[in-house]
Amino acid sequence: MTSRERVLNALNHKQPDAIPVDFGSTAVTGIHVKMVAALRDYFGLEKQAVKVHEPYQMLGLVEPDLQEALGVDVEPAHSYKTMFGFRNQNWKSWRFHDGFEVLVPEYFNTTTDDDGSFLIYPEGDTSAPASARMPKDGYFFDSIVRQEPIDDSNLNVEDNLEEFGDISQPELDYYAKEAERAAATGRAVIAAFGGTALGDIALVPAPFLKYPKGIRDVAEWYMSVITRQDYVRQIFERQTEIAIQNLNKLAAAVGNNVDVAFICGTDFGTQDSTFCSEETYRSLYMPYYKKINDWIHNNTNWKTFKHSCGSVISFIPAFIESGFDILNPVQCTAAGMNPVDLKNEFGKDITFWGGGVDTQTTLMFGSPEEVYKEAIERCEIFGRDGGFVFNTVHNVQGNVPVENVVAMIKAYREFNGQPV
Repeated sequence: MTSRERVLNALNHKQPDAIPVDFGSTAVTGIHVKMVAALRDYFGLEKQAVKVHEPYQMLGLVEPDLQEALGVDVEPAHSYKTMFGFRNQNWKSWRFHDGFEVLVPEYFNTTTDDDGSFLIYPEGDTSAPASARMPKDGYFFDSIVRQEPIDDSNLNVEDNLEEFGDISQPELDYYAKEAERAAATGRAVIAAFGGTALGDIALVPAPFLKYPKGIRDVAEWYMSVITRQDYVRQIFERQTEIAIQNLNKLAAAVGNNVDVAFICGTDFGTQDSTFCSEETYRSLYMPYYKKINDWIHNNTNWKTFKHSCGSVISFIPAFIESGFDILNPVQCTAAGMNPVDLKNEFGKDITFWGGGVDTQTTLMFGSPEEVYKEAIERCEIFGRDGGFVFNTVHNVQGNVPVENVVAMIKAYREFNGQPV
């Protein structure tokens, strides 16, 4: 099978010739730039500074030579802009606190805070308030909350819709060209068009806006899901209308060059429980996700991708009813997320994209032997009858022992009967 055929078979719950693999196609299935460099060194690839294509989490671009070494089957149609609202173009050198050199886009502009932290700015505009901070000796950025005082009597839904609007012709032209490029690789193509994530907590603080209005504090947003449901529902209603209008234009622009649409990074799970009740999900979120997913399934051949960390086993039936085809990152160490139970109960109805190795535990702190064993076991469990794309539980971080990542690669490649 080609890579694309392999992925599509898995997504259609048919047994492919090998378990498909993804590293680097999304902001939640990527590899930190430091680890990308370490893997390039391990495989003896051309020595070069690695591009940071997702600056919020400092994810490194997985170039074609490393994709080949990793056995990757998925290709990203990269987003038009980054999380900080600037384009990935006109690369320049930038260094971490320890001197490690990477390449960043031209508007990746940072200053240093009094405590040594790096500050980064929306659209690269250093005259605006900084929107994120990388702590001294840190590896990635955390959003800075820029919440104006809230007056409930004057809350305006439009303030929380500022980032949503009609897609521009330059964006449509970009996605058409980018999807065509991605499809030409022969891999399955995933695209994150934006605008479809409802209440994604990484997006609520709006690190891409210079002066965000509305409810932009993470804690305040979570409380609003309970105390201001009418307000949140109005946001979701209008956001969904805009999203479907834009999806109509995007579908015409990219057509069948896209196989998977990244819809949602909204987390509903914690290590032990959920952020809201299943009833709240079904009444507040599900009607709008179902509208989006139904439109996609009725008008395109795309599969839809849902990201949620944590213990979401009680939500999976509702995710399926919402029309999601894919669940990521499959956090098997969270309460109730036993891989055998997940596969047996839901494996025919949703594809598990992730879950290959636990990043919080095994990959970071285990031995290479333990990593290898866990990866093999997950392939055996999730890989049966399709419905599985191998990836770690969220992004591979920069300070993971490289020998552990190599052990993981060895495991899935050996399982697939491929050269190591």
